[in-house]
Amino acid sequence: MSRYRKRLPQLGGQLFLSDAGLETMLIFQQGFSLPSFASFVLLREARGRQALEHYFELFARLAHEHGLGAVLETPTWRANRDWARTLGYNALELAEANRAAVALLAAVRERWDGPSTPVVISGNIGPRGDGYRADRRMPAADARDYHLAQVATFAGSEADMLGAFTLTYPEEAIGVVDAAAACDMPIAVSFTLETDGRLPSGDTLADAILRTDAETGDYPVYYMINCAHPSHVEPALAEEGPWRARIHGLRANASRRSHAELDEALALDDGNPEELGDDYLELRTLLPHMNVVGGCCGTDERHVAAIARSLVRAGPPPYAAGAGSAASMQRGR
Repeated sequence: MSRYRKRLPQLGGQLFLSDAGLETMLIFQQGFSLPSFASFVLLREARGRQALEHYFELFARLAHEHGLGAVLETPTWRANRDWARTLGYNALELAEANRAAVALLAAVRERWDGPSTPVVISGNIGPRGDGYRADRRMPAADARDYHLAQVATFAGSEADMLGAFTLTYPEEAIGVVDAAAACDMPIAVSFTLETDGRLPSGDTLADAILRTDAETGDYPVYYMINCAHPSHVEPALAEEGPWRARIHGLRANASRRSHAELDEALALDDGNPEELGDDYLELRTLLPHMNVVGGCCGTDERHVAAIARSLVRAGPPPYAAGAGSAASMQRGR
């Protein structure tokens, strides 16, 4: 049974920590080889499972030490049909991997979840194609059909919600949200941005959010931005409007480099953790509803701790608790 699916605690407005750059930590800090950047393959063997459990334990503990809740994403960003096929998984094995990922986080939650520090399990869904490009686009209906199997697997598990991450164009977002609605699962949608603040598809962030909401009946509980440096996020927020209040989360890259530059880089650019924490605080003036924060590529516990310190020192997010949209709150009950 899920614990928070009917009432997601982060919708109350309190600050929640997420985790960091899982894959870059595993590759550059622990020496793992991740084919196709897929971390779920580590669930197959004891050393890999131990590394994943240690990683999530680290961030659950960090949130607890700051008196905060946590939203932890399953290591399943690549655990969808096309990527799994290239990695030698059949449909049954893929479903079992997604279930095993949730079970791993459920075990971590048992050690850290509490009334003031709830731990939310989010079933992570990645794009069908490359997370940096929008060169293989599906109509929304095809995206729904493609992602439905993974969504349904999470719906039958202890996952509290879904997180669709690093989406590069609106149609895939609409499709995965439709799949979530079909399975009665709350979902957060996270777009990635280029250095100019636009999605890789060329769409503005405002248009992507407004279109997804319009075509799904405002179904997402909130939106996020991930895999972009805060300096890339600021241009996306030049357009004012109530759509900004739909953005509750940020998981930024440590590096200021573009996606193309990161693709070609041979060494990890981990930026400056303290500067990243300051960047989050500055962005909160443009994103006053931002209350689910963590890191993405190149970040580790240093960056997430710096983000936590910066935002905790500044006090609660500058909006009333429970100020999410009525539709979002309804789906969180």
